[in-house]
Amino acid sequence: MTRLRLVPRFLLLAGIVGAVVWAALRRDRFDLTALDGWLSGLGIWAPAIYVILYAAGTVVFLPGSLFALAGGALFGPVWGALLNILGATIGASVAFLIARYLAGDWAARMAAGRLKRVIAGVEAEGWRFVALARLVPLFPFNLTNYALGLTRIGFQPYVITSFICMAPGAVAYTWFGHAGREALAGDTSAIRYGLPALGLLAAIVLLPRLIKRMRRSNSAVWIEPEELRRQIEAGAPPTLLDVRGADEFTGALGHIPAALNLPLGELDRRLDELRARSSGRIVIVCRTDKRSAMAQATLRAAGFAGVTALRGGMERWNALGFAAPCADMPRTSTAGNERRP
Repeated sequence: MTRLRLVPRFLLLAGIVGAVVWAALRRDRFDLTALDGWLSGLGIWAPAIYVILYAAGTVVFLPGSLFALAGGALFGPVWGALLNILGATIGASVAFLIARYLAGDWAARMAAGRLKRVIAGVEAEGWRFVALARLVPLFPFNLTNYALGLTRIGFQPYVITSFICMAPGAVAYTWFGHAGREALAGDTSAIRYGLPALGLLAAIVLLPRLIKRMRRSNSAVWIEPEELRRQIEAGAPPTLLDVRGADEFTGALGHIPAALNLPLGELDRRLDELRARSSGRIVIVCRTDKRSAMAQATLRAAGFAGVTALRGGMERWNALGFAAPCADMPRTSTAGNERRP
């Protein structure tokens, strides 16, 4: 019974492989002139057939740029862009579903070690990773469609994000295709169509560097509790900034002795106070570490250097047995204590 249930998958796989090989052997026959001549005889059905061809080409690994340029040349900058986005989205969605149907369960079982961590990271990012893959031209479009189908990213977020984030590239290529056809027809002003597309493509090419810079500037820098404890015991502690509310600061989890309590909501207007009391290096503490990361971004924007956040916050500090009694740390019960990030 199990083998019989696998037959449709093997047949589908064989069909996809055969179609990819067939398309690869005849790739040189896919040209704009032939496509234009064939579509011209289809009348009102031409746009729908074009979208179907684009989707099918995506599934069998034909270059998406070929269709994107053709769409602009055949249907103009507006309709061509819309048809290109639809065709690319449908094709990407079909490839995603094919990969999930053929090997989604198998990939989940076989993934291990580094590959498993990579897949888990992609799944954790979800639609954000899809957006990155669509906006950054370093990711091969056709292969990415199948690869994402092997993860547990939701189909609906995948489709919506793909549709939105593929639009800039599709519009740029469509405008180039339209400008090229107008130029060949003798329209000397066609360059005005290409310039916006050139600017859009330049923005897409520069996007990876921008994203990398933003991630670098927004990513938190951590210090482990063990390292902070070592620095304190060595007599060279940094300035400890606790950004919890006053009730938490003196609450059940207590605080690290000598910590300065400046709640996150008051931090912006108390930066001068922090500068006056800072010894140079600053370690930010909260209950877990989410507010610490936000406070770190605030301090960086204000020009503070040498700022780190305590990983795991007071919860981890106490779990490791580092809590030490101090005069202003009441031993209250944890019952009813509201959990905050």
